[in-house]
Amino acid sequence: MRIKVGCHLNFEFPQPTPMIVLLSVHYSRVSDLEQPDYIITRPSVPLEGYRDSFGNWCCRFVAPAGHFEILTDAVVRDSGEWDMATHDAVQHPVEQLPTDAIQYLLASRYCETDRLMDEAWRLFGNMPAGWARVQAICDYVHDLMTFGYEYSRPTRTAYEAYFERRGVCRDYAHLAVTFCRCLNIPTRYCTGYITDIGLPPPYEAMDFAAWMEVYLGGRWHVFDPRNNAPRIGRILVAHGRDAADVPLTHSFGPSILSKFTVWAEEVAPLVAAASA
Repeated sequence: MRIKVGCHLNFEFPQPTPMIVLLSVHYSRVSDLEQPDYIITRPSVPLEGYRDSFGNWCCRFVAPAGHFEILTDAVVRDSGEWDMATHDAVQHPVEQLPTDAIQYLLASRYCETDRLMDEAWRLFGNMPAGWARVQAICDYVHDLMTFGYEYSRPTRTAYEAYFERRGVCRDYAHLAVTFCRCLNIPTRYCTGYITDIGLPPPYEAMDFAAWMEVYLGGRWHVFDPRNNAPRIGRILVAHGRDAADVPLTHSFGPSILSKFTVWAEEVAPLVAAASA
C-alpha cells in the first residue's frame, strides 16, 4: 500500500522569528519513503536539520516577517495491516526495565503523575497487569472524554483533562499516558498521521493525530485512547514524554497560524514499466 502524507501550513509573522518544526516522517519509517520528505518554505530560507534527544528529526530556520508557508509531502510504503494487538504482552517490574524506558515513567509538563497517582491506583490497581490494564485505561479515557476542536486548549494538562472531561486527541493521550505511568508502565506520547483507510464514510477533515506507545513484553506497542480502535496507515512523526517535547511547530516569538491543511490518504500503486 502507498500512503501520501503531508501538510501545508500558513503563518503570519510581525517580525523575523526563529522556528523549529517536527514535520518529517520518523526515522524508523525512512526505509518506507519513496523519496526524501523535504521541508519546503515559501519564501525559501536556509534550513538546518538535527536530531533531538529522542531521536526525532527536527528542522530549524528563521521565518521572515510577513506571510510564510511551510510544506512537506511524501509517499510512504505501508503494510496495509491494522494496528497489531498483543494481548499476552506482560508488564515488566520497574527494576527489570531497560534504562532508556525509565524516563517514560516520570512526570512531565502535561502528565502530572503526582496529581493523578491515587486516582490511577483506585481506578485500575486491581486489574490484571499488562495489556489488559492498558486497554482498560484506554477504554476509560475514551468513554470519559468528549472530543471537540472547540475544546482545544494548548495549556490543558492531564489533570485538568480528567476533571474537565473534554478535549482533543492530545488531551486523551496525555491522560492515558499519565495513568499508565502512575501504574509503572513506561508510556511515551506520539504524534503523526492517521488515515481513514478501511473505515466507512463520512470522513472528518484530516488533521495531525496524537496517540501513545507503551513498553510491554520487551517492546513498544501502539494504543490510541482517542479512537480506541485499530487503524491502517499510522505514520509516526515524533515521540517524546508529552506534547511539550514534540510540538509540530515551535516559534520563538509571536505568530499566527492563519491556515493549515493536512493529508494522509491511499494512492494508486505504481505501475511496473512494460518490458521491451
